[in-house]
Amino acid sequence: MTDEFPLKEETYHILGACFEVYNQMGCGFLESVYQECLAKEMTERGISFEAQPVVQLEFKGQTLDRTFSPEFFCFATVIVEIKAVKRLAAEHRAQVINYLRASRVEVGLLVNFGSYPDLQYERIVHQTGRFGSVS
Repeated sequence: MTDEFPLKEETYHILGACFEVYNQMGCGFLESVYQECLAKEMTERGISFEAQPVVQLEFKGQTLDRTFSPEFFCFATVIVEIKAVKRLAAEHRAQVINYLRASRVEVGLLVNFGSYPDLQYERIVHQTGRFGSVS
């Protein structure tokens, strides 16, 4: 992928909030702590978001009883999934890809507050059935 990607400004603002949380809290807490801090930081920065939205799933055109809930849905256009693990793994990326596909959203951010010494993040883009990752 090139340096240009969809929703660049929106993801920039979200990542700014993530970096502030990481700078203040460091690594070593549970996901739920970072989720609460990030919600407070995004509110302070005026970033519109919905925390843990319930998203309906379908299978072969039928609505499932099971749903999924990413940590955040920001600007009504970006899914944000957070982790607090040593390193991001393929299954974390697969989770975001599935969330994008199921919700028909184009851009996801996978953010890891558990890495040291820096915040780890990836932008994942879903465009017409193709996926790419821009870190």
